[in-house]
Amino acid sequence: MQRFALPLSAAALTVLVGITPAQAADDPGLRAIVKQLAERIAKLEARNASLEGQLKQASKPSDLEARVKTLEAENRALATALDSERISDTEPALATRLKAVEQKAVATGPANALAEALDGISAEVSVGAVAQHLSKDGRTDGKSETVLGWRGDVGVTLPAGRVGDGEGQFFFQARFGQDGSHSDTRPFFNGATNSMGFAQESVPSENTNAVLAQAWYQLDTPIGASELDGAPARVEFTIGKMDPFVFFDQNGAADDESSRFLNNVFVHNPLLDSGGQVGADSYGFTPGARLAYVNEENGWGAAIGVFGAGDSTTFGKSFTQPFVIAQLEKNVRAFGGFDGTYRVYAWNNPQAEGYDGIERAHAGWGISADQQVSESLTLFTRYGHGMRGRAAFDRALTVGGELTGNAWKRGNDGLGFAWAWLRSSKGFRANSAGLTDWGYDASGAEQVAEIYYRYQLNDHLALTPDLQFIRRAGADGSADLVTAAGVRALYAF
Repeated sequence: MQRFALPLSAAALTVLVGITPAQAADDPGLRAIVKQLAERIAKLEARNASLEGQLKQASKPSDLEARVKTLEAENRALATALDSERISDTEPALATRLKAVEQKAVATGPANALAEALDGISAEVSVGAVAQHLSKDGRTDGKSETVLGWRGDVGVTLPAGRVGDGEGQFFFQARFGQDGSHSDTRPFFNGATNSMGFAQESVPSENTNAVLAQAWYQLDTPIGASELDGAPARVEFTIGKMDPFVFFDQNGAADDESSRFLNNVFVHNPLLDSGGQVGADSYGFTPGARLAYVNEENGWGAAIGVFGAGDSTTFGKSFTQPFVIAQLEKNVRAFGGFDGTYRVYAWNNPQAEGYDGIERAHAGWGISADQQVSESLTLFTRYGHGMRGRAAFDRALTVGGELTGNAWKRGNDGLGFAWAWLRSSKGFRANSAGLTDWGYDASGAEQVAEIYYRYQLNDHLALTPDLQFIRRAGADGSADLVTAAGVRALYAF
């Protein structure tokens, strides 16, 4: 591009516009105009020079073009590196990182898939063995007896999907084992000195018994929020084959024969369990349904259960005469802020067996309470009160507790102690002498005491020496003191 160079003198400018220098010099106004034109032309000259410089610069590669070329080169190098599975220190760093992540994903993919499939599934497994010696005064033949038995339990909880806002779960439990029960024992109100005994009359003692103990579905539906975790309350509906004591008469210090008290009178309310008024099958399970309201925010709960009794416990008949139980419970903080739970319940069973062997309606009410009173000590009590029927004992009181080993630096150990009072009913006292299974004049109450020490070897294994005393067994005032001494080993995870 060419440009015209214009002289900047006033004389040259006057000539170009047809004005002589003499005229410009003689006329002051004209001289001012010529000067202004000269200044404007000078500015145009400067701008023209700047534009010309920019045009020259445009003829060279720009910075943007250089960056584009650099990126294209890096992309070609990355694509070349990714074509090979080998990791090299000369390839781009991004290619090296991508290959490393890919190899890790391939290596852990099956494990991640398995973890995802198992999400929401939980399992509990325990195997326990008990060796127990029963004194001669506890048997009808006057001879002492030592028995050894074992029992295993496998419980699995599976997610069962959602129904509206509710979350479902399915639980099943298998139980298996061999004997462990004493034979030819004298009549006891307390039911059994070894509640872990697991035997079936039709199966020889050398064979392992196995049953599907529980299989039930539960739907938890929140109240007051769209998500269960944020709801102040929920409704629980449970249906299937179950252990009624999982949902009723619970107790935080006396509810598990595999880790705490062995005598049946301390495991559940004596009227319901030892007295047989719960009406479950020989293993303690029965089909049924339960509806509960739980408010964890204020600690209240209410539940009602309808369970099979008599032949319907083995699915032999319909639920025309079920065992019905209703319960209220309250969680509290007392003794300086320690947790406790108090439950009151009532039941009715139209098919409970009486002391005369005849099935008739039984009804009663009870209380179950557990309260932690210090960092190391938790106390419990249960009370049962019969209101109808022909039960051998119609009043039952149990008290006790467990002291953890914090004081002697064995925090996972536990020292348990309990005492029971089972009062014979008026009707039983009047008829006991003429009854085949009893045959003596009953009076007063049977009393039971038990003490154990649970020694925790590690997170999964515990050994528990156990000692029991039974005074006035079956409310027989002439009965000698019965002792039962043994040791339990439990492996659980």
